[in-house]
Order: sequence, then C-alpha cells, then structure tokens
Amino acid sequence: MIWLGIESSCDETACAVLEQGDKVRVLSNPLYSQIQEHAVFGGVVPEVAAREHLKKIYGIASEAIKMAGVAFSDIDAIAFTAGPGLMGPLLVGASFARGLALDLGVPAYGINHLEGHLAAAWLSAQDLKPPFLTLTVSGGHTELILEQPGFKYTAIGRTRDDAAGEAFDKCGKLLGLGYPAGATIGKLAVGKNRKFHHFPRALKGKADAEFSFSGLKTAVLRYVESHSTEYIQENLGDICASLEESIVDILVSKTVWALKKTGMKTLVVGGGVSANMRLRELLEKYCLPRGIRLCFPERSLSTDNGAMIAAAAIRREKEHALLNIENVKPWMPLAL
Repeated sequence: MIWLGIESSCDETACAVLEQGDKVRVLSNPLYSQIQEHAVFGGVVPEVAAREHLKKIYGIASEAIKMAGVAFSDIDAIAFTAGPGLMGPLLVGASFARGLALDLGVPAYGINHLEGHLAAAWLSAQDLKPPFLTLTVSGGHTELILEQPGFKYTAIGRTRDDAAGEAFDKCGKLLGLGYPAGATIGKLAVGKNRKFHHFPRALKGKADAEFSFSGLKTAVLRYVESHSTEYIQENLGDICASLEESIVDILVSKTVWALKKTGMKTLVVGGGVSANMRLRELLEKYCLPRGIRLCFPERSLSTDNGAMIAAAAIRREKEHALLNIENVKPWMPLAL
C-alpha cells in the first residue's frame, strides 16, 4: 500500500511517499522550508506562510512522487495534517489533499500533527507498543502525555505559556542570532561553559510536569540589556551553552518526574527540539542505565515533515483505529 503524507501546519511545505508492508519504508520525504521568507520578520507570519504553501505544495508533492519512483496513480491513500497549527497553512494542505484524493479516487485522512511527531520516532522503532510516556517538544508544543493502548491519551503536564522551541528562537533573537535560532544555539554551545551564567529554571522544584519558559525570555532580555554588545559577542558561546542548559535541564527534570510518577519503562520523544544533542545526551544518561527504552526520531524526521503524517496514519491503520479528522482546527490537543 502506497501512502502520500502532506504536512503544512506551519512554515514547512512537506510531502512524503511511504510504502506500508510488514515494515514501513519511507520512499521519499522532500520539503520546502520558508525560513528565508520569515527571517526578516523574526518569526512566522501566518498569511505569508499560507501564500508560500499555495505556491509550493503541488511542486513538493510532484517531487515526492518522482523521488519515490512511483506515479500519482499508484497512491492508495493520502494523509494530511488537520491540526493543530496555523489555520491558513492547514487549510492549504487539507484542500490540496482532499482535491487530489477526489481526483485519484482514493481516501484522504485528516491526522493530528502531534501524533505525527510521535510516529516519527515509531518509524525507527516499529515494534514499539504502548503504554509509554511521550515528550513532544517543538516551537509550538511542550507536553508530556501518557499513551495507552487504543490511542488513549492522558495529559501528565504541559507548558503554561511558551513552548521550549519558541524560547530557543526568541532568546536567540535577543542575542542577535537569526531565525530560527535553536540549531544555532546548539552549535555555538558545543564545548562551551554551561555554568557561565545561571539562567532561571521555572517550576523546576515543583512536584509536577508543568513547564514555563516566558520568564526565561525576560531573564535573557535583562541580561542583554545589562551587558554591552561587545561582551555578548565575546562570550556568545558560553552564553548559548548556559541558555541551552537551562531549557534542557527543565525538560529533563520534568520528564524524569513524569517517568517516576507513571512508572513507564519506555519514553518516546518527538518534535523539532528532539534533535537537540544536549537533550538527547541527558535523557540517554538518565534512561539507559535504568533500563528505560528511549525512542527518538531520526534527526531528519524531527522537524515537521510529510513522512511523520503518513506514518501516523499507517500506525493507526495497523491497529484498526484509523480515523479521519474532518474539520481543520488550529487547536487540537491529544489530551486535555
């Protein structure tokens, strides 16, 4: 069975072709990132994103088909992101998917973007079975969810304000780095002094799985205001290492609390920030000696992509639980 996956929830126009058999194979997974279009604004502008999706989506879908060595007529089903995300971009992807499905005479399934991030990790561990704890951490989401058999979700904790990826980007902007800043901060932090400056870890001492990153942005703003531009540039690597450590420290400490609270022996991590090497290092340091299975997506599948959306549909289909989310929605939590 051949699937076409379509992702357009934010600023990546992504399509992928997956082959469903005993083992799921990713045949192609091209995407177009709108980083350059939004860099001048220091963040994603929804209207600009929607227009760029309109310009690019057919070309990216055609590229996915060509790279996979198949034809549009070989597609058996289409999976697209129905939410959460930006309304305009979501509508572009959904409209394209449904129109194409109608033309090809195949079904189209609306998929939850957050299930997609978890399915990205499943692609590298297809024997994975719930129950397990999940950490989804990206520019728009930071949450710990317990997944039980039958795709039943229980919220353990989530951010009260900003997501971790947003904190990386906005703090990076304050430090004079380009958008997006998460990967840049990670690169600059390598081998630097993570104790150079102690940035706050909100709610770290609280016995729950709640996150908060808005105060960190304020702390970085005050730090930048109290130091010269020359000082910031001279010590940028150490500052980035300290900033990264504050974000990763709180992510890991809250995840450890949730693992202990739930008693889970498997942790599945997804979302763009899952590519962060320091996060991977510290989670491995905790989980592996304790016999906790740790599942990350391949780094290339950490960001938004079409493969994860098709994989989420396939994962459900294999469990006879495939549903079509009819209505596109910008807010679509896995669990309240």
